[in-house]
Amino acid sequence: MAARRQWILGAAAVAIAAAGAFFAVGGTQAAPQTTFVLLDGSKQTTADLKGKVTLVNFWATSCVTCVAEMPRMVSTYEKYHARGYEHVGVAMSYDPPSYVVNFTETRKLPFKVAIDNTGAVARAWGEVQLTPTSYLVNRKGEIVKRYVGEPNFAELQELIEKLLAES
Repeated sequence: MAARRQWILGAAAVAIAAAGAFFAVGGTQAAPQTTFVLLDGSKQTTADLKGKVTLVNFWATSCVTCVAEMPRMVSTYEKYHARGYEHVGVAMSYDPPSYVVNFTETRKLPFKVAIDNTGAVARAWGEVQLTPTSYLVNRKGEIVKRYVGEPNFAELQELIEKLLAES
């Protein structure tokens, strides 16, 4: 059992390093075609977000860093939303839906929040398991940056500004 766990952790480290290397050299890749099931029961697809700069943020109510970064996620959304910026918060499959709804309502999250009940969205976006993990997607639907852990918000906002300026 310990050997298997060590193998899994090693494989995860290699996958994270490979993904990090891809984004470190400034590459882009198409965002996966996924469907987000929002708290109000409506659905939104990745294709619906084309033409907007979007942050797809995988989080959980049990994640201390996720909860701590949320006010800055809200202020970033409020700062750029009118200029074509979107934010989709994707609650992980292990997060009880009632906790997600309560968190969203009590914190008055202004952006779209989805629940990934089956884990399919997290799998499609690169087997996301660590929270928070966020992907910044340009207007063409390409992932331009991946953040594991809390992003450097000054850098994130600078990149959002740049992407919003591109037509």
